[in-house]
Amino acid sequence: MTDAQELIPAARPVIGEEEIDAAVRVLRGGRVVQGPEVAAFEEEFGELVDGRHCVAVNSGTSALHLSLLGMGIGPGDEVVVPSFSFAASANAVRLVGADVVFADIEADSFCLDPAAVEAAVTPRTAAVMPVHLYGHPAAMDRITALAERHSLAVVEDACQAHAAALHGTPVGAFGTAGTFSFYPTKNMHSLEGGMVTTADAQLARALRLLRNQGMEQRYANEIVGANLRMTDVAAAIGRVQRRKLAGWTERRIANAAYLTEHVSAPEVVAPTTAEGARHVYHQYTVRVRGDRDAAMARLTEAGIGNAVYYPTPIHRLRPYWEPDQKAGRHWDLPETERAAAEVVSLPVHPGLSQADLDRIVTAVNGLGE
Repeated sequence: MTDAQELIPAARPVIGEEEIDAAVRVLRGGRVVQGPEVAAFEEEFGELVDGRHCVAVNSGTSALHLSLLGMGIGPGDEVVVPSFSFAASANAVRLVGADVVFADIEADSFCLDPAAVEAAVTPRTAAVMPVHLYGHPAAMDRITALAERHSLAVVEDACQAHAAALHGTPVGAFGTAGTFSFYPTKNMHSLEGGMVTTADAQLARALRLLRNQGMEQRYANEIVGANLRMTDVAAAIGRVQRRKLAGWTERRIANAAYLTEHVSAPEVVAPTTAEGARHVYHQYTVRVRGDRDAAMARLTEAGIGNAVYYPTPIHRLRPYWEPDQKAGRHWDLPETERAAAEVVSLPVHPGLSQADLDRIVTAVNGLGE
């Protein structure tokens, strides 16, 4: 990378004057935790998930964790999870004391394969956790159908998929619960935070108790809970970002379309979108057939940010690998292993200029020279 070439970052969180003004307004007002901004954010976010109940928490991981807790999933239960995801997906299952059962992914979408889920179901299976990876919705029509056949709960990990949809239904509106993250690099953020969505009013109330020490009224604890509340500062920032999400999403989709149309290096395979799916491109993830490390080094040299999500499948991470080895357990996940060895994510965020997109295309196509 020459001095004249600025790095095009793989992600660029937006913290503008509107976000700063919103945070300052809350700080000056004095209501800073679980107040009116949180309530307003929950109501406004509900518009993204067909009007479901929304419960704000302090992170996407907390959203996953509380969803399972609220459903009563725990020791003795199994939850089917893709291994090709961030570790938080499986960690939430372990945190409630349930067992993680890994299932393989579909090659095109990188999302949970319904056929693999079906094969993984046992009498102990209590839930399935599809991950809408990179912003592409999982095959929820097939997953919800098999969940109904086997009487399973469905916890959608939509932490990377704000405003994604399948056949017109938004992610977060399919399962027993949907979960979102508002980490700074997500398609919208609140600096840090999460949201659980559900059509079940009783589950929503249980989640509100669990996030607030088991209380709905102060000092009237009904159950054992924790402090997983969202701050009003975070919610105020999230409300600003929520208003901008539609425009940012269209820009991500347009950027992805441009890259797909113009990338022509023979060893680079562009992402595809399933029929009826709205892919919101949290990441623009290609496959590199060949020397991935060399390709990434050349992209970096050209000033193109890039990253691998995820180089090590969850089932090979130490907290999962070692117990499975001791138990003599082996996971046969060929598509997961193949994806982990081939994927590279390129910049697609709405901050890209046309010149940035052209630089990315030139650098990627240069890999074939």
